[in-house]
Amino acid sequence: MAFQRSFRLRLVPALALLALSAAAAAGEPKTAEADHWRSARQLVLVIVPDWNAGHGKLRTFTRGPHGWAAAGIDAPVVIGKNGAAWGLGLNELRSDGPVKHEGDDRSPAGVFRVGTVFGYATRADTAMPYRALSASDYCVDVSGTAQYNRIVDATVVGEDAVKGSTEPMRRDIHVHGDQAYRLGFNIEQNPQAKPLGGSCIFGHLWKSPSTPTAGCTAMTPAVMQSLVAWLKPQQQPVFVLLPQSAYLKLREHWQLPRVDAEPAR
Repeated sequence: MAFQRSFRLRLVPALALLALSAAAAAGEPKTAEADHWRSARQLVLVIVPDWNAGHGKLRTFTRGPHGWAAAGIDAPVVIGKNGAAWGLGLNELRSDGPVKHEGDDRSPAGVFRVGTVFGYATRADTAMPYRALSASDYCVDVSGTAQYNRIVDATVVGEDAVKGSTEPMRRDIHVHGDQAYRLGFNIEQNPQAKPLGGSCIFGHLWKSPSTPTAGCTAMTPAVMQSLVAWLKPQQQPVFVLLPQSAYLKLREHWQLPRVDAEPAR
């Protein structure tokens, strides 16, 4: 009996470890973050044809008592010029595709919180927290620095803190009148600022339907305006980006809505 009891005691943690390993392999949301993902009531879903595609389709959904229902936005987007790769968000990092790293020109795939809305204007039509950008605002894309993957004001943190950053947020001032960040929102990829994990991932305005990004998701001004007006912080909105193959594999497990396939072009 003592041997059987000892065997059972050793077996229980072993089975628990196997269960955790299976959950991780299936892409189960991280335990500490699962409540946010499970309680999200707004979903921005982007599906791209494959890991190397630079374009996709964005759709919005609201979750009610009977599951996800379409919320009205259905529009083309462009993503990173090299496609997508698994990012650092609310889901466990997976091994069935490329992994996001700094400078790879890939958009992060996975589940992410929708963060602060930002723009060039002093205010925007949105219920989300809003940041009116200034000429001294930068997103720090220098891995290993104290402000890595954060939008900071150089007049507050000091010029040395943003030294080497290639992401001035007022691109209209610093980059020949560029309007990409005239209105956008933060996709909370790599919030823990893991070195080389990828930084400064946004939803922003596109230059054209055939011009991909360096890792963000870009859309028309009309779509962006509708999207930020629809988002509500109390609905705990999340952003999900997946290649079609990963979406089909994970749809039921992640409780995602059923959508038509995104055709290649």
